[in-house]
Amino acid sequence: MNAIVSPPPPPVTDEPPSGAVPEAGDQHDLSHTPRERLVIVSNRVADLRATTQTGGLAVALADAVKESGGVWFGWNGEKDGETGGTVEVESIGKVKRVSAPLSADDLTNYYFGYANSVLWPLFHYRLDLVDYRQNYFDAYCRVNETFARQLLPFLEPEDLVWIHDYHLIPLAGALRGLGCRQRIGFFLHIPFPPPDLLAAAPNHSELVDALLAYDLVGLQTSTDANNLKQYLTKHTSAVQVAENRFSVHGHTLTIDRFPIGIDAQGFAAMARDAESDVQIDLMRLKVLGRQQIIGVDRLDYSKGLPERLKAYGRLLALHPELEKAVTFLQVAPPTREEVDAYADIRMQLESLTGAINGRFADFNWTPLRYIHRPVSRRKLAPLFRGSQVGFVTPLRDGMNLVAKEYVAAQDPDDPGVLVLSQFAGAAEEMQQALIVNPFDIEDMAQQLYVALTMPLAERIERHAALLEHVLRNDARTWLETFLTTLGAGSTSHASNEEGSDLPAPLPGFG
Repeated sequence: MNAIVSPPPPPVTDEPPSGAVPEAGDQHDLSHTPRERLVIVSNRVADLRATTQTGGLAVALADAVKESGGVWFGWNGEKDGETGGTVEVESIGKVKRVSAPLSADDLTNYYFGYANSVLWPLFHYRLDLVDYRQNYFDAYCRVNETFARQLLPFLEPEDLVWIHDYHLIPLAGALRGLGCRQRIGFFLHIPFPPPDLLAAAPNHSELVDALLAYDLVGLQTSTDANNLKQYLTKHTSAVQVAENRFSVHGHTLTIDRFPIGIDAQGFAAMARDAESDVQIDLMRLKVLGRQQIIGVDRLDYSKGLPERLKAYGRLLALHPELEKAVTFLQVAPPTREEVDAYADIRMQLESLTGAINGRFADFNWTPLRYIHRPVSRRKLAPLFRGSQVGFVTPLRDGMNLVAKEYVAAQDPDDPGVLVLSQFAGAAEEMQQALIVNPFDIEDMAQQLYVALTMPLAERIERHAALLEHVLRNDARTWLETFLTTLGAGSTSHASNEEGSDLPAPLPGFG
């Protein structure tokens, strides 16, 4: 197998609108509008009985499918199954939770191989880390085709099918090949690279051809959407018929940005309710008169963690008066440790942490606290609130919801300052942050100093503008806007009840 199965999708008689995201704060009151059944597909199936464990965005999607009825389909998370084996079906209210097994070989080649050793670095602009092997691509195609066959019996004619993220790009094409005529949407949670960068990778044309089988492709930012549009114009026979619409083989594809938001009010409430151990830690910092910089990221080479630690070390070197006055807390839980590049970044961070603490620490002051294990959102929220600087500096990121959570967690009367990478998707919206170049250590060190010494009036002004945006462009707006656009060619429109967010990826989204 050496190509993604993606036959031309059927003609669409009712062409959808452009799919443009509504103006900030344009809330949809669709609670009484009939909704088609919703089918959500992700790499890993969600726990539909959870309410807070997996984070707000997963809960928002779960609430949407529970309200409409439907299916959530994905891998069962086990490592020793048989690809194509019997799926496990659990009925939860009006929803069927369908869990599919994968073999150990396919998990290695499809997930750790093509998805995370080819697509993840490629889409994060890291061609130097792409580890392409033909058997990876074969497994990627095979798993998606198998998932399509397993999902098909659960579909009903009027369903809206919403497929998530880079693991499942070929799934719509495989479904079309089996006769699926439902409206199918795709949302990419990570960046989409420029055409010239994408074209340097093997199988790039098959990947984009697979996207042409969808009715709607959603991306995080205008940059990502434009990158895909430019590729279609340069490298395919698709014809642009409107700003956000392309026609190919008699089928109309809508491409647009749908930036993910968070449940800011819910996260702010969590931030005000600190557990006792967090309260004690924050009180200690306050008594000692110390400011805190905080960073929270999965341990991934796309997050710019070594550069961030170096910037903090440079800050201390440039401003010795900050010794014993500022600490840096970096939370970086492990992820995908089976991939060599992740083991390398862990070793690099541990070495930098030791070097910085060895140079600057005193017997009663540890300048850099590095935590390499998961920390619950209930602890992170008050830690954000008690930190004077949020340091969010990915080298490339789809959105970065930690930036939005940091803003939501702050005390409006005495807020901290967000220092944000220009290459985070969130920077397209959050210009009132201190925007930095994450490759420029000196620039980041200087902006950290600006953040730590910023007058209260300026902090309040910047935070108020950021918070207004975060509140008005929340996860509910994202979910409703995408489903409304996807359902525009059907007889009714989509709606949802809740929306929120999480810093870690959704089940299967990353």
